[in-house]
Amino acid sequence: MSERFLVTGALGCIGAWTVKLLVEEGVPVWTYDLPGEPRRLRLIMSDAQLAKVNFIEADITDAAAFEHAVADHGITHVVHLAAFQVPFVKAEPLQGLRVNMLGSAIVLETLRKHKQQVKGYAYASSTAVYGPPDLYPPGPLAHAALPAPMNLYGVHKQAGEGMARIYWQDYGVASIGLRPCVVYGPGRDQGMTSTPTKAMLAAAAGRSYCISFSDTLVYQFAEDAARAFLRAARAGAQGASVYNLGGTSASVADVVRAIELAAPQAKGTITINPVELGVTPEIDSAELDRAIGKARWIPLEEGVRQTIATLRDGVRAGKLDVDRILA
Repeated sequence: MSERFLVTGALGCIGAWTVKLLVEEGVPVWTYDLPGEPRRLRLIMSDAQLAKVNFIEADITDAAAFEHAVADHGITHVVHLAAFQVPFVKAEPLQGLRVNMLGSAIVLETLRKHKQQVKGYAYASSTAVYGPPDLYPPGPLAHAALPAPMNLYGVHKQAGEGMARIYWQDYGVASIGLRPCVVYGPGRDQGMTSTPTKAMLAAAAGRSYCISFSDTLVYQFAEDAARAFLRAARAGAQGASVYNLGGTSASVADVVRAIELAAPQAKGTITINPVELGVTPEIDSAELDRAIGKARWIPLEEGVRQTIATLRDGVRAGKLDVDRILA
């Protein structure tokens, strides 16, 4: 059977890049997201590419709508990225619970009903399932490190991993979950760790900006992260494994230096708030590499350069509401 992908949360950052990669491969792809302007897709895709995307406007908490989307379009692979992120969950805990937990349960239940049709499933968990660095031994965070979420979002993600495990145990629904850390790149304009990318937008637009934290964290270029989700969905998984997503460990000072290298006119305009998020600075992704093959991670300096170039083009073309994003 030829591939037919459904991407939930496709109007978000990783979702947009996932859709772009599939279109470039010539693979039929359906988006599943709330009604809205596909501004992140327009930022990174041409009109000709967008014309090849099949849009479904629906709510991830609508079980009937999601099942129809999978069944009616003969979907063979699902990449589930739809979620309320940390600040939105904190502001609206009940709605965050519905989107993150009920939404994930609806996806799994639909896959249970259509096991013979859907051949691959990958979903986004998060390193938010972990606790502060002082809970763990020195060195890269191990694949088997114990979860200790510090916010409701992390609790939701840990529970989502548990649901996937039980759906494999009880119903044979296979899955691979990936735990990103700081995704950056064109289209990353919301969420707790979006401020490094917003600083890149500020540099592209000739604005000043303060990055909201100062930790050393693991950075993942959005295109590379999307490629990892596609490889996971195509891996032919048996089981319900969850893996740490690799990337580049860098300080916020490193990010600022990369911004100033890509946009010398921004020197001195990007500052750092001396507040730490308390997130692990290194991640061991060897288990994921063994499961789906070693990932390619673009060097931070090159990822920042490409991001600023794309954002600069987007500003010139009127594709970005700079004031809204930076606010």
